[in-house]
Amino acid sequence: MKHGRRKFSALKVLGRGMLVSALAAGSFLIPAGSSEAAPGATIRVALYADIGSKYKSTVAAATLQSDQSFNLVTSQGGGAPLATVPAKSSIRVSLDGFRVKVLETPSWQAAADAAKKLQSTSDKPQLFVVTRNGSSLYQLYTGVYASENAAKDGLSRVTKAGLSIPPGQTPAVTGTKHLSAGSFATQDEADAVIVSLAAAGFDAWPVLSSAQDGSSRVEVWVGEAVNDTNLAALAAAVNVALPQITLSTSAVSTAGLIVRSDAGLDLTNAGQVPHYVVYGSGAKFLATGNDAGIQLVERSKRVYRGNLELSGLNGSLAVINEVSLEQYLYAVVGGEVSSSWPEEALKAQAVAARSYALAQGNKFDVANVVDTTLSQVYNGIGAEAPAITKAVDATAGEVLKSGAQIVEALFSSNSGGVTADPSEVWGNGSDVFVSVPSKEDVASVASKQWYYVLLPNGTAGYAREDNIKLTGSKTAAGLDLATATTKDVNIRPLPIIQSDANPVGKLNPGDNAVVLDKVYESGSYSWVKGPYSSADLLKSLQGKTSNALPSSIISLQVTQRGPSGRATEVKANGEILKVKYPDMFRSAFNGLPSTLFDIVPTGSYTVLGADGSVSTVGSGSNAGVLSANGKVTSSATGTVVMGGDAKARVVTGGSGFLFIGQGFGHGMGMSQWGVKGMADSGYDYKQILQHYYRNVTIVKE
Repeated sequence: MKHGRRKFSALKVLGRGMLVSALAAGSFLIPAGSSEAAPGATIRVALYADIGSKYKSTVAAATLQSDQSFNLVTSQGGGAPLATVPAKSSIRVSLDGFRVKVLETPSWQAAADAAKKLQSTSDKPQLFVVTRNGSSLYQLYTGVYASENAAKDGLSRVTKAGLSIPPGQTPAVTGTKHLSAGSFATQDEADAVIVSLAAAGFDAWPVLSSAQDGSSRVEVWVGEAVNDTNLAALAAAVNVALPQITLSTSAVSTAGLIVRSDAGLDLTNAGQVPHYVVYGSGAKFLATGNDAGIQLVERSKRVYRGNLELSGLNGSLAVINEVSLEQYLYAVVGGEVSSSWPEEALKAQAVAARSYALAQGNKFDVANVVDTTLSQVYNGIGAEAPAITKAVDATAGEVLKSGAQIVEALFSSNSGGVTADPSEVWGNGSDVFVSVPSKEDVASVASKQWYYVLLPNGTAGYAREDNIKLTGSKTAAGLDLATATTKDVNIRPLPIIQSDANPVGKLNPGDNAVVLDKVYESGSYSWVKGPYSSADLLKSLQGKTSNALPSSIISLQVTQRGPSGRATEVKANGEILKVKYPDMFRSAFNGLPSTLFDIVPTGSYTVLGADGSVSTVGSGSNAGVLSANGKVTSSATGTVVMGGDAKARVVTGGSGFLFIGQGFGHGMGMSQWGVKGMADSGYDYKQILQHYYRNVTIVKE
């Protein structure tokens, strides 16, 4: 996030930086006020949760493991552990909900093969195993689904998936209604009842819950009915087969962990791990933290300090990390910037990240923040480093305040030399956020620059400066000539090596190319994107403007800029593209790094006449050129055009639009690369923070 002021000439090459932006394009500033979290307290980070329009990241099942043992307890804590997970052991956790029971078979391989076919579909497989009459029976399900109707849709897809279903079996929807076969003093007593139910053909499982006195208890639950009618039919069947077992519907009001055996953790190996299914309205359980942390396999195998809260939300499993604020910052600062940066830069990032986190309140309802750039990057213990821990500890409790409020200290990777004004981003803010210079952003620039050259065959592209050299000669227009320093120098479409993009040409020693420009390597400070065709842009713009789009984009121009020079209005074919807020231009134009950009048409150029008239010359037309020999006519294609700023480019035969810009992120608030540059220059963290955030004080809460 950044601020800044800047004006642009039509062909000026801008620049951008790289790291991670702490807010996504759709975020808005929210005053902290009374919703601030308490300093020194824990913070709740949503790893997986369906929070409606605010955030959605879901997983069918979560796999937890740790190098040390950990316990599963009720969310209130204080009671006896419901289960202990041994060190280096795995468990899986899911939410009790609607599923599709696909098949059951005594063959693990048959079940695993069917599960593999479903892995790439939206109907995620879960493979359980039960013991029936002393033999293993593998049960394949899909889900969990948020509703019965969603499960029915899943059932329809599964039946068309080409699976090998055993004879006499038909996939069916299962539900969340269970019968209780009683509460037992020991696991052995519960197991005896489960064995008798299984022998009679009924699925039953132990369920762990807490009694009112805090002790743990074991119940046995039977079946997974979709509705009360199915449940009553199940009860009648059990009563006929096993009249000695007393059934009740007490399971309806009980919060518990249904214990199943998972055979699908590794579909290349028939191993089994415990699978805990969270049941009950409002039920919450904790995987309690330890010194080693708990790994969440599905979240890129990241390891987290603190507790992992396991619950249900909007029909899907929610995993919330409860961790102390300062330990959270160890990982956040490490996720946002490099631990090799100067200590003062790390301190500045720590204070900004702490302030941002505390200003969120309960922004995400069940959590204060999420673990992505929608809040701040939080990658767990793996992102920590001694230098970062030292910086966080050295600034412990320090926050930015404006008056009595903690500042929502926005930041982004690189402001491209100048930070953004709120009017250029989301249209709202405070006097804390103004556009300020950030020349130190250039700290992100790669050591090598690139020449933009025109080859003898009329092709234009980029060559890195260490692969070509100036000959000392110039064109009649005063442009430098260059040649290659080695054989077959690749001319790249953009000033960066791209493994997925073929060179546009080659240059050999003795062959002369016209130097049109010299630019920084495309990265976080400066960049070039495109060229994008009309079709590319129309596809990207779809759904992002409130007005109708043209059938084809012939012209595209930035027609209004904010205080820092960022685009706040763009016209296509002379009509304004109406977006919700200016920063949305980033996503509207194929995910641009920032809105600090110029648009350069590749197949045309614009001429400003002496009388003030403006005309556009396309690649398919001829242009009148006034030379030393008088007026001549020249084809526009291949023409080198030089602007009033002495920058040159070539008009190509194909139509399209290049975006040439600076910065990476929304640009408002603190520029991370600028922070590094200022620290390299000797500024301390307080001076840095008070440069990027105006009218603030740094206080220890």
